[in-house]
Amino acid sequence: MNLILFLIIGGVAGWLAGLIMKGRGFGVLANIGIGIVGSFIGGFVFRLLGLAAQGTIGELVTATVGAVLLLAIVSQIRKS
Repeated sequence: MNLILFLIIGGVAGWLAGLIMKGRGFGVLANIGIGIVGSFIGGFVFRLLGLAAQGTIGELVTATVGAVLLLAIVSQIRKS
């Protein structure tokens, strides 16, 4: 069950990141992947800042922040 919740949160975070970055999403499956990778990035960044996420909403915020960072990095790489 945790894996399914993890995938759902990753998918929603990737979708939200695509909306936040104004259409820089890469499609449904890629957004899920970006959301999952973003959750790891967000968790790492939050730990560096001394922040902690609590509950499903906190995990979603963490994953979304990480996914936005990942999309920003990928967008800059694609421009070059």
